[in-house]
Amino acid sequence: MIVVLSGPSGVGKDAILERMAELDYPYHFVITATTRDPRPGEVDEVNHYFVDRPRFQELIDSDELLEHAEVYGNMYGVPKQQVRDALAEGRHVMIRVDVQGAARIRQLVKDALLIFIKPPNLQSLQERLEDRGVDALEAITVRRSKAIDEIADSEWFDYVVINRDDRLDDAVNEVIGVIDSESEREPPRVFKL
Repeated sequence: MIVVLSGPSGVGKDAILERMAELDYPYHFVITATTRDPRPGEVDEVNHYFVDRPRFQELIDSDELLEHAEVYGNMYGVPKQQVRDALAEGRHVMIRVDVQGAARIRQLVKDALLIFIKPPNLQSLQERLEDRGVDALEAITVRRSKAIDEIADSEWFDYVVINRDDRLDDAVNEVIGVIDSESEREPPRVFKL
């Protein structure tokens, strides 16, 4: 299956996927391309493919991206070939995108499984954004404001999982439970790119 994890900035999408990888779930975790600079501790070709804008435009022009969007002044995109290869190997494909990207994938891949990751409350989200230490207060305010709209839009996702503070494994287990139950669904989801 193609599984899309989405939600507001700072909600813990990366943390959930990293924990799933640590637990050796046999999924393919898509590495997205981005024009933003790496955050402290991020590694090229592990966290993202960090590229400049001309290279990103080349990816768009050659139709190498499943979806792409500009988010907070930076471009992000999902490489198609990774998705095709993983599906051909019979592996679930885990894609992390913002809400705008999830909406685009829903248009392109009707049977994609969309899971919205929600914070327990806005104060918790604010603290997570501040704790990351990568955004100025003004940027955090913008992200928090956008999060309010994104949470309101979560109703069109297939599932909503709350990522509670200090309970990451609970969120991970809930996401895995959703994937397991959807894997057994009849008729199965069909994926064509």
